[in-house]
Amino acid sequence: MNQAYSVSELRQYIQHWKDHQQSIAFIPTMGNLHQGHLSLIEKGQSLCDRSICSIFVNPMQFGPNEDFNHYPRTLDKDIELLESVACDLVYMPTASELYPQGLEKISQVIVTDLTETFEGAHRPGHFTGVATIVAKLFNIVKPDISVFGKKDYQQYCVIKKMTQDLNLDVEIIGQETTREPSGLATSTRNQYLNEEQMSKAALIYRTLQDASDKIIGGERNFALVEKQATDRLSQAGFDTDYFNVCNADTLKPATPGDKKLVILVTTRLGDTRLLDNIEIDLW
Repeated sequence: MNQAYSVSELRQYIQHWKDHQQSIAFIPTMGNLHQGHLSLIEKGQSLCDRSICSIFVNPMQFGPNEDFNHYPRTLDKDIELLESVACDLVYMPTASELYPQGLEKISQVIVTDLTETFEGAHRPGHFTGVATIVAKLFNIVKPDISVFGKKDYQQYCVIKKMTQDLNLDVEIIGQETTREPSGLATSTRNQYLNEEQMSKAALIYRTLQDASDKIIGGERNFALVEKQATDRLSQAGFDTDYFNVCNADTLKPATPGDKKLVILVTTRLGDTRLLDNIEIDLW
């Protein structure tokens, strides 16, 4: 697997591939890779000739109460995993490479409308950090497609909107959530759960499924569905930030006439904040 650390080095590989009319799939990550990330790369490989994965722990998307320095960094293991799925290139820039004048002086990409609620409300500035780094990486790599996991559904929507609003020439592909056998969404944060918590955390997806079944069955009192789900999680020891039925495109509160829905949930188990969702198509 090829490795690049600078923009100029990376672009040499990209130019060579483009000279040979090869298409490029790009998967941006912050490392500490797991099977969910690998599924994104494999999806990209099924659609393009070449696959690039970036590993960069982006300081701009961490809030004042979030510990950037303690984010898990497992570069050697990450490289092994990428080699196991035959990723063509890993790009590993430094902060000084991408933010040469520091975070205070960098131009920012602010995505409107989709970023004020849910994770945007709980993590102010987070999506500005995400949108800015993804826009930079898209301009550096100039991929044909980029694959994002739908587990972070709001982020997926934000990236799609940014790409459309800024007329970026890249197709955004959403990949379905990879799950443990229990149904728990595969996540970097799962490593912070002990064995008992891992078992209990499977209740999140079961609660999403039950809420989805009620809506598919005809329930349109979404507030009731939300309350029943939140109460169920609370009784099991979860501390839920939100459990909301939304329009899948706008992330606004769902109305009885909406046909494409998504239920978003973020809840804490112990000190670990877990995020999941389920899509519902009523057509």
